[in-house]
Amino acid sequence: MGRRSRQRGNADKLQAPTTDYTSPDGEQVLTLRGMLSPRSRAQYARESDPAQARAALNVEDVRARALEFLFERLVERWTINDVPTEGAKPLLARYRAATRDERTWITGVLREHCAEWFPDVQVP
Repeated sequence: MGRRSRQRGNADKLQAPTTDYTSPDGEQVLTLRGMLSPRSRAQYARESDPAQARAALNVEDVRARALEFLFERLVERWTINDVPTEGAKPLLARYRAATRDERTWITGVLREHCAEWFPDVQVP
């Protein structure tokens, strides 16, 4: 048995705490992680800083990318009408296809979650 196989079998692996947020209509549940690594925080600071933006980006593009970055890093699961979506690629695809109301709700959830868990992270 190789080293990687032994590591995969480690049942005592630590997991970040999660918090569920239910939409006002009760049809959606967003599960967010309670951990954001220092490296991710530093990368988020760069992504969300309009001064660091490339010339082609405007302020709204920087804001959208910052929200997408937080969504990628914090969302573990998104359940809509009892159908869960998990995994980075499917979650990001669903976020990009979200309606304006869904995005507004998600932005509010990210603000609430970051205020509680990561007071140093400012959500646009």
